[in-house]
Amino acid sequence: MARHTVVTMPGDGIGKVVLPEAIRVLEAVGFDAEYVHADIGWDSWISEGNALPERTVELIAKHKLGLFGAITSKPKKESEAELKPELRGKGLSYFSPIVGMRQRFGLDVCIRPCRSFAGNPLNYIRKKPAGGFEEPPIDAVIFRQNTEGLYAGIEWTNPPAAVRDAFKSHSKWKPFAEVPGPDLAVSLRVITRAASRRIATAAFRYARKHGYKTVTVCEKPNVVRETSGMFEDMAREVQKDFPGIGLWATNIDAQLMWLSKNPEEYGVILASNLFGDIISDAFAGLVGGLGFACSGNLGDEVAVFEPTHGSAPKYEKLDPPIVNPIAMILSAAMLLDHAGEEAKAKAVRDAVAAVVREGKVRTYDMLRLTGGPDVFKQGAASTTAMTDAILAQIRG
Repeated sequence: MARHTVVTMPGDGIGKVVLPEAIRVLEAVGFDAEYVHADIGWDSWISEGNALPERTVELIAKHKLGLFGAITSKPKKESEAELKPELRGKGLSYFSPIVGMRQRFGLDVCIRPCRSFAGNPLNYIRKKPAGGFEEPPIDAVIFRQNTEGLYAGIEWTNPPAAVRDAFKSHSKWKPFAEVPGPDLAVSLRVITRAASRRIATAAFRYARKHGYKTVTVCEKPNVVRETSGMFEDMAREVQKDFPGIGLWATNIDAQLMWLSKNPEEYGVILASNLFGDIISDAFAGLVGGLGFACSGNLGDEVAVFEPTHGSAPKYEKLDPPIVNPIAMILSAAMLLDHAGEEAKAKAVRDAVAAVVREGKVRTYDMLRLTGGPDVFKQGAASTTAMTDAILAQIRG
């Protein structure tokens, strides 16, 4: 009997392409696991009116460990129009299944490493003052609060009277008081002390374990005073328990500007949900883009690992497939770390690093090509060829 059972959720689009590649890598390093398929995503929404079926929830609850591919999300009207005819008009509302999964299982700690691999032609470079160029090594790990903020899903178009009455008690509501309901949409940003403390503690513990000297909390307390203010205050409280690690505080807008100047100065980044999503994608753009962006969603009992790229459905049916599997493979390496298999995780990352450094096998995104079936004529490697190269490094 296998030591681990992993619930595999390919989801939509290229999720169905890259997840099997990650399993090939896990098997190659000798991870002792059984893989159980679970339905999630757009097909489930269309046929069942639920993108996160209860049978999938039950599998995750049972096995505690998941590997997830990608999902397709569409605006409200489009999602309703694509439901099976018999499900339309029944008040069903599409909600992101990965967001739902995070909330259902309390996966409130999201970890997104953004590390550059030497030899990647997509790495960030800058001009030297005296001429020429330099490529600073980037090693940032974003800790994103995963269940609150603007992603909590508390929003209305045409808010009910009780909601409008509550908002009337706030002095800043006056300019909106007479806006007709159908012309008014409201999203609620929710921050709690408990969740802020958990994510901040996770960030500082990670920094201490891996030798980072600072944690940077990235918010906007000068404008979003109450919610960002509470989040930053909790980071300052937690920092008192980690005297050897400094705390920097930056505004999200300024931080994005500084990324183009000195990204190598930042290590562990701490942010609320939306800002963490933004800053992690910004960092990912400096280390190769979403083809290299991996993540883990951690709760007290359940952990689910996923690449942060979208489903890119236009690439799903290409044969041979063209998409970069590295983000998915690095997500699998994070799963190995979580399962206590650090040596195997290192073997995966070392193999990826060797392939990137050698530069003989590059997917279309690494060559800055427009995606399509013609990329192979321009020297691009297929999805499978990239995985094969990584497997060759693992096997020596």
